[in-house]
Amino acid sequence: MRPKERRETGQTDLFRARLDQIVNPTHSLVKLAHTIEWRFLEERFGVVYDDDPGRPPLPTRLMAGLAILKHLHDLSDEVLCERWIENPYFQLFCGEEFFQHQPPFDRSSMTRWRQRMGEERLIALLQESLSVATRSGAAKPADFRQVIIDTTVQEKAITFPTDAKLMHRARERLVRLAKEKGVRLRQSYVRVGKIALIQHQRYAHAKQFRRANKALRRLRTILGRVIRDVTRKLAHRPDLAEVFALPLSLARRVRDQRQRERGRKIYSLHAPEVECIGKGKAHKPYEFGVKVSVATPLHRCRGGQFVAHVKALPGNPYDGHTLAEVIPDLERTIGAELERIITDAGYRGHHAPKEKRFQVYVAGQKRGLSPAIKRAFRRRSAVEPVIGHLKNEHRMSRNHLIGSKGDAINAVLAAVGYNFKLLLKWLALLWAWILAAITAASACPFPHQRA
Repeated sequence: MRPKERRETGQTDLFRARLDQIVNPTHSLVKLAHTIEWRFLEERFGVVYDDDPGRPPLPTRLMAGLAILKHLHDLSDEVLCERWIENPYFQLFCGEEFFQHQPPFDRSSMTRWRQRMGEERLIALLQESLSVATRSGAAKPADFRQVIIDTTVQEKAITFPTDAKLMHRARERLVRLAKEKGVRLRQSYVRVGKIALIQHQRYAHAKQFRRANKALRRLRTILGRVIRDVTRKLAHRPDLAEVFALPLSLARRVRDQRQRERGRKIYSLHAPEVECIGKGKAHKPYEFGVKVSVATPLHRCRGGQFVAHVKALPGNPYDGHTLAEVIPDLERTIGAELERIITDAGYRGHHAPKEKRFQVYVAGQKRGLSPAIKRAFRRRSAVEPVIGHLKNEHRMSRNHLIGSKGDAINAVLAAVGYNFKLLLKWLALLWAWILAAITAASACPFPHQRA
């Protein structure tokens, strides 16, 4: 069933106060709510619904507004629900006419809405942020034809992985699942496994690596015993084979993997999609998450350095090989063809599309550089503070959404929150300019009569 979208009725209620009579109409969040084309979002998000009978879903403006506010102010789902009840500006932004004392949604509604929309439809929020920027004068369409592209790592909300902790955790998960399903194990190793983990950590801290390795072998042996015990018991319980398939597969991979071997490894049991990515940082040699491509305009717009495109890139691809996928997706997002693309030296040997190959300029190249290209290279580092803001202020530093789809969704919504934060500042500044102009005009209505 399709959602029942909200429309402005203008009705009054004797026992409830209208939000437009409570809030300040010049507040930047109120201005932004009137500037966004909510009909466009309803059309884009309405594709996932059908006309079958059933309970109607929540309105699109409510859920889209919550997604924007969450990453705009760096709030968790729980905190956002609490703030929404207290804040009339949040309620007005989400399409309410009267002040609500109980939220019309549940915290889990946001999770289900994000999963239903997915990355491909949430891109509409990023497109709308760029459209609002052009309509309000914060940016011009020509600003997005020349871009800077760089990659960063969106880390996952996991603990730092070590072999000892992973094997101990894999044994705990198998024992707990066996207890829930009524599978009686020969031994659970709860006490012995915990002691072995503590010994390994203490010996490793004291740099007694021979003893630490002995404790690590003990943990591997214990995990192998539990895996074999569960496998033997499942031979008499074929109905539980599917339930134990994934935990057993992850436990075997954790037991068999070694520190310096090549290939895909498991770094977290609750997030097996996590990858180990080395970015060459002295203070943090390795980061555990997913690689994300970020594109910003080459020249700063009037309203700030907006994010034109963002995309999660699972599989830890080489930066230069990502342009074949990123450039067409970027052009679809902004609705125009790119004229110039500036990258860092990590994009050497890129696989950009053939028609765009000579429009990509990699830092460090010497041939075919005009003065304009040399000036553009001096602007390449403008993308770095944008990445810093995305991580520190808009929930990209630690992703709590589940799975590879959660990685892609969180990256898009972080860019949406960043763009709308710039728009809030721009609308507040624009209103201040208008008030200053009105004040100056009213102070001297007849300039020719000045002394």
